[in-house]
Amino acid sequence: MAEAVYTQIADDLREQIASGNLRPGDDVPTEAELAARWRTSRGPIRNALAALRGEGLIETTRGRPARVVARKADQAVDVSVPFTRWARELGVTPGARTQQVSLRRAGADKATALGIDPDDTVVTVVRLRLLDGRPTMLERLCYIEPVGRLLLDIDPDAVSITEFLGSKGHPIVGLQHEIDAVAADAEDAELLRVPLGTPILRLSRISRGPDGRIFEASEDRYLSDVVRFTVAASGISDDGHYMRAVGG
Repeated sequence: MAEAVYTQIADDLREQIASGNLRPGDDVPTEAELAARWRTSRGPIRNALAALRGEGLIETTRGRPARVVARKADQAVDVSVPFTRWARELGVTPGARTQQVSLRRAGADKATALGIDPDDTVVTVVRLRLLDGRPTMLERLCYIEPVGRLLLDIDPDAVSITEFLGSKGHPIVGLQHEIDAVAADAEDAELLRVPLGTPILRLSRISRGPDGRIFEASEDRYLSDVVRFTVAASGISDDGHYMRAVGG
């Protein structure tokens, strides 16, 4: 009987979260309130809360009621999916607020990433990305001049840059990702609305076109409480290493 009660309690709370009656940041009713509502002891209540905590729907802290948390959006890093398409596949509305589009000298770091001369001209873009209006990621894009100049005549807030460049003969056919964590700098803090120094996830990307040449070097900085990165593996090789899936 106790197991049936805790399952019913968990199902009820799960439905309230799914329907929006309990939203991220809201307190879940206390153990005492739930025990009175369901006319049961605290054992089944704690089991129900533990189940929801295990699903990532709530967080519990000693001395205060459980709280609903925002579910993280999964971002696969073993494939290339434009942010706009990824957001729509999640069922949320993507947004963009471009901060800067400029022509400039590459400099040492960007020249190394793109395989060009430091004195060559590049096009850089700084763009804030949003999910359902919430600041989620700050992207810093850098393109070799012939590709980047295509962006000077469009509204980058209104299109997927990746899809636009693909339609102009510059699809991504090869890429390399690197993931690490960094402290939010002043620009990150202002645009992502977090305190200076907040840990954020950085996804650095090198993109190659059909000719094998690098045409884009980007750095995307994600809020770690909104997005988590995932990698799919297709099996285990003879030497015991996981094999990453190809294609998709």
